[in-house]
Amino acid sequence: MESAALLEIVRKKAQVWLGREYDAGTRARVQKLLESEDPTELIESFYRDLEFGTGGLRGIMGVGSNRMNIYTVGAATQGLSNYLLSEFAGEEQIKVVIGHDCRNNSRLFAETCADIFSANGIKVYLFEDLRPTPEISYAIRKLGCQSGIILTASHNPKEYNGYKAYWNDGAQMIAPHDKNTIAEVNKIRNAGDIKFKGDKELIEIIGKDIDRRYILDLKTVSLSPDAIRNHRDMKIVYTPIHGTGVRLIPEALEAYGFTNIIHVPEQDIVSGDFPTVVSPNPEEPAAMAMAVEKAKETDAELVLASDPDADRVGAAVKNDAGEWTPVNGNQIALLLTYYLITRWKELGKLKGKEYVVKTIVTTETIRSIADRNGVEMYDVYTGFKWIADVIRHNEGKKVYIGGGEESYGFLCEDFVRDKDAVSACCILAEMTAWAKDRGLSLYRLIRQIYLEYGYSKEVSISVVKKGKSGAEEIDAMMKQYRENPLTEIAGSKVAVIYDYASLKGHSFSDGETFSLNMPTTSNVLQYCTNDKTKVSIRPSGTEPKIKFYCEVHIDVKKEEDLDAAEQAALAKVEQIKISLGI
Repeated sequence: MESAALLEIVRKKAQVWLGREYDAGTRARVQKLLESEDPTELIESFYRDLEFGTGGLRGIMGVGSNRMNIYTVGAATQGLSNYLLSEFAGEEQIKVVIGHDCRNNSRLFAETCADIFSANGIKVYLFEDLRPTPEISYAIRKLGCQSGIILTASHNPKEYNGYKAYWNDGAQMIAPHDKNTIAEVNKIRNAGDIKFKGDKELIEIIGKDIDRRYILDLKTVSLSPDAIRNHRDMKIVYTPIHGTGVRLIPEALEAYGFTNIIHVPEQDIVSGDFPTVVSPNPEEPAAMAMAVEKAKETDAELVLASDPDADRVGAAVKNDAGEWTPVNGNQIALLLTYYLITRWKELGKLKGKEYVVKTIVTTETIRSIADRNGVEMYDVYTGFKWIADVIRHNEGKKVYIGGGEESYGFLCEDFVRDKDAVSACCILAEMTAWAKDRGLSLYRLIRQIYLEYGYSKEVSISVVKKGKSGAEEIDAMMKQYRENPLTEIAGSKVAVIYDYASLKGHSFSDGETFSLNMPTTSNVLQYCTNDKTKVSIRPSGTEPKIKFYCEVHIDVKKEEDLDAAEQAALAKVEQIKISLGI
């Protein structure tokens, strides 16, 4: 579309926001955008409607149809209310839970949503203050609700906020409920369609009682209480990175029996500005730097971190030289899966009906652990709603052990249906104590797993493409990879291509095309080569980036080979990047 034509469309959309159904502050900010000589921000704010997708909303805060504000959040809530009223018409009282994280405007958005739900006759349980995302999932199930939302943008930069919607099983919505809700949201055309005037009689504030019940249930996940008693004073540094984890994770660790939790006071401060970090993402070593420094000062044994809504977990350990090194998301999933399966086996809990779940971009070494121990493994799409979907289908038939993804998310329990940094922190600490009973550090335990099940190195590469032009460029990249598929990656022939957008796979060894057994399509391409290299390509569903997941396997016979294997794997990743043209 020509820029002049686009600008004309944008200006017409913006002028609607000058109507009296919008508040005075919003009207003034829109007017300022319309009068600006530089139309860039006006275009970015209105060139499209912020899409209520299958994961809810996420975007930069500000005025406009493409921004997070009370009107875009309000439209989402009105649409969800309309769908709930239709879907649960026979219920005497429809109920929802509302939570929020530490981000700027999160409380405002949460209270706005509470008003809208209640204005539609829906009972609201509103948390008194910020709470972890997994606790919202827990509360939906515990309180017998039909839905729930949390206002959070997870680990995104401070300019962002978001809105995640859940169904009555405590999991994020999937088909048909996601599509049906989207259809209802899309019917909301302007602020006049939204019922903002709440019914206070239908809004109940909740908090401490749910916290207590949640932590009591989390304690049932513990597998090694004796090890904790033996090492209860083990020094653990924990940082919430200014987020919701400060409310529950130290308390949960203490409930497990750990008595020496060391805080990072500057990062215990709850703030949507995230003043001590550029990005509040435990995937990035910089976000954990202050915690690592505290660990050095105090001679701690483990560093734990959670992102702003406490669903993602980060960790760091000391290597043999006493240097602190981050544990990446694949390693966290690997460690937790290994520990859970090992302890279930030692405790005689493996009866032949147990299973674990991972996502298709997570390390294949998890499959090796599951296979060797007779535990079934499910491969699902990225996103914990798909892990939750497996749990839902297996409920009452098979037994869930754990599930995780490479992006620092893990779920150790099935009474929550989203990734849970609270339980993950507790089990990581417990595993460290258990390893100490065996004369191992967590670092040595990782190496032992590699020797037992094979060495793998996973590297995730993100290419950021912002704004409208960036989205178009990402689409073009995916089209290029599909129309010109790679036949060789880093010197190894491609054995199989999986295209989850068409649900077709192609084997190069026999030239056959086959169908993929997945619940729906997804914009993911995956290459597997003859030397066990796996490369997955997907646009992020929540951030302006395209992601490349590289997994390299190297044969190792003895521990001395591990360091050389890592260097060889890193060199291989550089070759992969050249093959991909990134």
